Amino acid sequence: MNLKKTGAGNLFMVFGEPDIQPVDPANGRIQVGADGKIEIEIKGMDVYDPTTGQIRSASTDDIACWFIDTDYNGESFFVRHAYFTGADEPYQKLKRALRAEIDEAAWNSLYRTVSRPFDQPESGKIAVKVINHYGDEVLKVFEVDGRK
Repeated sequence: MNLKKTGAGNLFMVFGEPDIQPVDPANGRIQVGADGKIEIEIKGMDVYDPTTGQIRSASTDDIACWFIDTDYNGESFFVRHAYFTGADEPYQKLKRALRAEIDEAAWNSLYRTVSRPFDQPESGKIAVKVINHYGDEVLKVFEVDGRK
């Protein structure tokens, strides 16, 4: 078997991280609200492009979806919260793609950059996974400042 070598055929792993708030800049931990709940906001994501050696910063307009494991165990990511963002009328595109009516109230509960409030994790960690419109997927684990 003879395989042709091309630069365009290189495989690589995507490195990057989501930009999440509120994170304590001193220790990088997620901050808990005064009510004991956690509510995070996605501001964007940074992805390292190995073909150029540059870091691509993306806003929430460039993010297709983001997920939160609100009690990350360190072994597997379990989607407990799922949200969609992005520009260019994704609600209308989804309706056309499915050829069906979508409950607008249900869509609005999922189309957001700020999570619904959730309890502090028993594990002391949450994980956030973000996928952009290019299919780049990044995951970051955050420790939580406990106030239980």
